[in-house]
Amino acid sequence: MINYRIAQAGDEEGIHRLIVELAVFEREPNAVIVPSDALYNHLFVEKICFAFVAVDVQTDIVIGFALYYFSYSTWKGKCLYLEDIYVQEIHRKLGIGQVLFDMVVSVAKEKKVARMDWQVLNWNLSAIEFYKKNKTELSDQWLNGRLYF
Repeated sequence: MINYRIAQAGDEEGIHRLIVELAVFEREPNAVIVPSDALYNHLFVEKICFAFVAVDVQTDIVIGFALYYFSYSTWKGKCLYLEDIYVQEIHRKLGIGQVLFDMVVSVAKEKKVARMDWQVLNWNLSAIEFYKKNKTELSDQWLNGRLYF
């Protein structure tokens, strides 16, 4: 069973662990330089970004997250940027990513943003298919996705 919720203080270690896993998956194992205490500060003190988490109820371990922040387009106005969405490999294909994505989409609609943006690597075919299934607009190379509201 999975519990989905807004990230809270104490989740930064689990989110950070998954950020490192994501960097390894994206073939950039040494790219993560932000420590978990800075992530704590960004999420819960400065509130420059926000996150939802998926927590395994049996183990109380964060197994997925979606981290986002608000941005601005000079053409469109207020936007939401989905920085990362990640689910541990052993928990994929269970709909966890879809729930996390839908939670972020709900925030975008609630905040009345003009669009939601993100990027996906052009070789990450499972992620590309996920976004196509959600009727998003994808361009080529470093694929940029947009969902207009």
